Amino acid sequence: MRPSPIFLGILAVAVAGGFLAAYGDFTNLRDPMLIAGIVLLVLGGWMASLTLHEFGHAFVAFRGGDHEIAHKGYLSLDVRRYADPVLSFVLPLIFLLIGGIPLPGGAVWINRGALRNRATASWTSLAGPLSNLAVGAALCLATMLIPMATGLFYAMSYLALLQMMTFLINILPVPGLDGWGALEPYLSPQARAFGARVRPWAPLVLFALLFLFKPVSNLLWTIAGHIYEPLGGNSTAAIVGQTAFLFWQ
Repeated sequence: MRPSPIFLGILAVAVAGGFLAAYGDFTNLRDPMLIAGIVLLVLGGWMASLTLHEFGHAFVAFRGGDHEIAHKGYLSLDVRRYADPVLSFVLPLIFLLIGGIPLPGGAVWINRGALRNRATASWTSLAGPLSNLAVGAALCLATMLIPMATGLFYAMSYLALLQMMTFLINILPVPGLDGWGALEPYLSPQARAFGARVRPWAPLVLFALLFLFKPVSNLLWTIAGHIYEPLGGNSTAAIVGQTAFLFWQ
């Protein structure tokens, strides 16, 4: 369970981005230092949160009976262990940069037959998105209680909102996502068989809807905002941070 050097390197990228954002010109959203800082902090922070998301799945599965998890390296916070690095992390990062939609990233392969019971299987699925919610809540608390430079405040606020959106997308009851995984142990054999058939393409349909139909993505962003603001998040700062992050638009 010792953090890998790669995870520490990802955190270092986020910290470096935080310094750049803090010292950038927050009155000019086209300032290169501000943009570079926000992009690095958000990408580094979001990738670190994806790693924690997969670690959450692995940790609960390990405690729940699947001890092969440790031998697979899933408890090391090594991003390379969580499925294919390109498909699971690089492409979601590209989509985040292009459209600002935080798609689910990596995956851990769990021996669900080794888990103690259905409740353990459900909590194993929920542990990932709940880790995003916890990270988002911690970021909201930090932005609310810790005095910080305005540019850093923008970046942290947007990263916190992204955590809420990631949590929300992942708990949708769509085959292939964690929300379905939490329900699956309690479903009929016919429903589980249906989920297995559509699992390869059901998330792709959801992602296409998010990118192609603004009302769908706007609805999810609105719900994410309703989670974000009661936790102390600042929606105005998050929007400014998003504007700087998507500087090319």
